[in-house]
Amino acid sequence: MTQPRETLISIAETPYYHIVSRCVRRSYLCGVDHHSGKSYEHRRQWIVDRIRLLSSLFAVDICSYAVMSNHYHLVVKLDPQQVNELTDQDVINRWLSLFKGPLLVQRFNAGISLSKPEDDTVSEIIALWRKRLADISWFMKCLNQPIARKANLEDKCTGHFWEGRFKSQALLTEEALLSCMSYVDLNPVRADMAKTPEESDYTAIQERIKPHFDLQQAIRSQTGSEDLLSFNHDLKPLLHFEGNITHDNQTGILFSFIDYLELVDWTGRAIALNKRGAIASHLPNILQRLSINHKTWLSSATRFEALHRQRFGRRRPKLINQTA
Repeated sequence: MTQPRETLISIAETPYYHIVSRCVRRSYLCGVDHHSGKSYEHRRQWIVDRIRLLSSLFAVDICSYAVMSNHYHLVVKLDPQQVNELTDQDVINRWLSLFKGPLLVQRFNAGISLSKPEDDTVSEIIALWRKRLADISWFMKCLNQPIARKANLEDKCTGHFWEGRFKSQALLTEEALLSCMSYVDLNPVRADMAKTPEESDYTAIQERIKPHFDLQQAIRSQTGSEDLLSFNHDLKPLLHFEGNITHDNQTGILFSFIDYLELVDWTGRAIALNKRGAIASHLPNILQRLSINHKTWLSSATRFEALHRQRFGRRRPKLINQTA
């Protein structure tokens, strides 16, 4: 039975979530349709551009992403504090990048004097928008609906493009976060679309290794229509790796990027060679530090969706306290 989204998303439990959205039709979201011979490869960039631009507007940090042929994966961190720290004008500017907004807010934004009741109404609207900018459901709505419209227009058809609502999965532990990120970053390797992580196009791991996101091109491709009215904001980077855990307030991923690369590379070699036990003689140090069995790790990092459903791992206070 489908569960209400509020029962699946709880910042008090964990800010980290695995998101999956799949295409409903036989025709590909991306890639090449072998029945018709038509290529949809350009749609991958649509999705990556929109993910990165929306992340800069919403209180949603991107840990990992991968755009596949008929679906895409996201690993996100929800951080409502980001919008709580915004001024009312910042909230207005962000929301009006996506939607026209009511006439009353447009008048307020233009500096036109309003009555006290009108001012109160504007304040209520801003409070609602502030809440929505921290809401993963609104983030996904602003991501999926424009992609569906563009794809339907291109395919000259109507109807559902996405397979129902997106799926979300809480990641409650360090192991859950790491294995899910690795699973997502290595999706193209498992699908034999790439030989190595750095060759995996339209993935966060490639963007981290070879930063190449073209902000101006993304803005040009997304703005000028109802999909994105404007974008005059700094691009938010992918969520950073903190390195060692300290007593300071840490907002990033509580591991070093070098450790993570070593882990992904080791896991990718196991996938590519299809000899999981043959290369276990030199385990990444990060597995040893977290006391994760290498066989358990390989199973989780290569079969994450099949093995785990809504929640993965028992809560560990260290993860929640460090990132809340």
